Amino acid sequence: MPQPRFTYLMCFAVLAAFLFASAAHAHHGWAWATDEEFEITGVIQSVRLGNPHGEVTIRADGEDWVAEVGQPWRNDRVGLTKEMLSQGREITVHGHRSAREGERLVKAERVVIDGEDYDLYPGRKS
Repeated sequence: MPQPRFTYLMCFAVLAAFLFASAAHAHHGWAWATDEEFEITGVIQSVRLGNPHGEVTIRADGEDWVAEVGQPWRNDRVGLTKEMLSQGREITVHGHRSAREGERLVKAERVVIDGEDYDLYPGRKS
């Protein structure tokens, strides 16, 4: 027969794992973004590439926006390189913006640099 303390710890561990998985899924999924299509064009201010996804800060109409681009493998797959995302370059980001009022964050589905499309989610229906 299991000890009450062991049962309590197991229940706590299962609950903690569930909550952690839910939080991770909410962040890395699309639940935080609107369903509405959104497009913005601006000049790249800074770039942070890597996991869990890259972030490109762009200035558009005097405001800074953060565009989440793909994971390193996703960017590589479509030919989007760090050199293309260099500071001072113009970029158009097409995707979905944050559902939080006033948050200037967009999940990029596609980016356009020098007239070239880089479709990060080619199989995703928008």
